[in-house]
Amino acid sequence: MFTIRRYTAADRTVWDHYVARARNATFLFFRNYMDYHADRFHDHSLLFYIGNHLHSVLPAHGKGDTFYSHFGLTYGGLLMDDNVTTAEVVHLFEELNDYLREQGFKHVLYRAIPWVYHRLPAEEDLYAMFWKCGARLQQRMSGTVIFLEENLRWRKDHRRRLKNAREAGLRVVRDGSLEEFWPVLEANLMQRFGQKPVHTLQEMTLLKSRFPENIIQYNAYLNDSIVGGITFYRMRHVLHGQYSGTNDVGKQTGAMEAIYHQVIYNGDFPECRYLDFGTSNEKGGLILNEGLIAHKEGYGGRTVMYDTYEWTL
Repeated sequence: MFTIRRYTAADRTVWDHYVARARNATFLFFRNYMDYHADRFHDHSLLFYIGNHLHSVLPAHGKGDTFYSHFGLTYGGLLMDDNVTTAEVVHLFEELNDYLREQGFKHVLYRAIPWVYHRLPAEEDLYAMFWKCGARLQQRMSGTVIFLEENLRWRKDHRRRLKNAREAGLRVVRDGSLEEFWPVLEANLMQRFGQKPVHTLQEMTLLKSRFPENIIQYNAYLNDSIVGGITFYRMRHVLHGQYSGTNDVGKQTGAMEAIYHQVIYNGDFPECRYLDFGTSNEKGGLILNEGLIAHKEGYGGRTVMYDTYEWTL
């Protein structure tokens, strides 16, 4: 039924045109985003054709005998347009498994796209993996998402820090400087988690230059000195906080609260229905960072799963 082709650079335009119309894609799947770290991942993305018609695409990479979809991204499942049906996807996964065996793969790890990022429902892949692959849940991460239309009240401590921000005269700037924010972010992540940002400043600057409408930096200033910031990814109807950080002054004066209040209540993103704070887990979901998730829930966020499935070929 399907002709399966491995992606090459010659397919870039076809790939991007499909991503633009897919019902469950975000800008992370455009090749200008995926390929910024092509040196780190051995790309094995796939295009599925029925005759001459491009039916669907799968962002993926390979390492050894394992096929990943896609661990260089937050998620990376099968991308489908409005016309793809459940029966077709069931057949697709049968033929995908045959293809992967022929390519020498023995194991699959598949990161599904959380439903809040779907323009229309798009979980045909979950059913096909259950039926045709015997897939099991390998990892489950707790994402925290605000349903903006519900306008849940902030917890008392967040309201208090927002009051502090107003009294201190904090100034929030949209399209702020990444160069000013990145040292604050790096120091905050190292202090709290002993980690560095996934992206370097140079990589994020490059990506922002490629996607200026999708990557938006908010900074908070006290007396013209930066005290905190958030790097947002805008993806259709979802606003995702990719990075956030403050210094000690920002914590004391409510820099995060000032930025989130600006973003949520001042109409900066009227098309967005959800604000995704990302996950709050360690060790593949086996540990819940209760303090971190409580902080996010204090803004009115509730849990959406980031799931990874696996099966043996």
